[in-house]
Amino acid sequence: MTAFITRCWKKLGFELGRSFARLLSVAVLGLNCAWAQTSSVDLIELTPSYQNEALLLNTQLNLTLGPAVEDALVKGLAVHFVVDAEVLQDRWYWTDKKVGAASRYYRLAFQPLTRRWRLNVSSEPISSTGLASSISQSFDTLAEALNVVRRQTAWKIADLRKLDLRSSQQIRYRFKLDVSQLPRPFQIAAGNQADWNLQVRQTISLNLLEGR
Repeated sequence: MTAFITRCWKKLGFELGRSFARLLSVAVLGLNCAWAQTSSVDLIELTPSYQNEALLLNTQLNLTLGPAVEDALVKGLAVHFVVDAEVLQDRWYWTDKKVGAASRYYRLAFQPLTRRWRLNVSSEPISSTGLASSISQSFDTLAEALNVVRRQTAWKIADLRKLDLRSSQQIRYRFKLDVSQLPRPFQIAAGNQADWNLQVRQTISLNLLEGR
């Protein structure tokens, strides 16, 4: 009788242990998924405007960096973002004609000595040796630096004199975290992490006659 009870307790303990292991595996998997999905970017505003014969763009992003990206920044890795905008004119007989384009490049880095965040902004690609051509700003917090990246205000993307007011136009907008600027080992590792896959695209129609 004692042996039977002992076997029952062992079996029950084994089943409870196996159930606990399954629950633990599910919990860990859920945490991993939550970790992987913490980076996100959404386009809140994409509004064209006109001023001084220029086509301007006002945008607002909801941008959040995940723990993998923040950890890399704190450890001294610079992170690059790129914003592209194109103005395309519809052509029924051929592919759309590009009549305007602009790009904006951001380089975000943490400075351990000063405990401050440095953001470089340029209309040309930024490299580690080409920071002189960019505008540099320093911030006390990461949130303050990201607020600059999140918004492009009165950004000139085309000259109105080069646009055909009678034709239909489109604006194509893209924002992304530029993984190609990372060191090669990080590029390989980032390819398997959702935290680093940050990009958003949107296309809107543009009626120049209504805006003027």
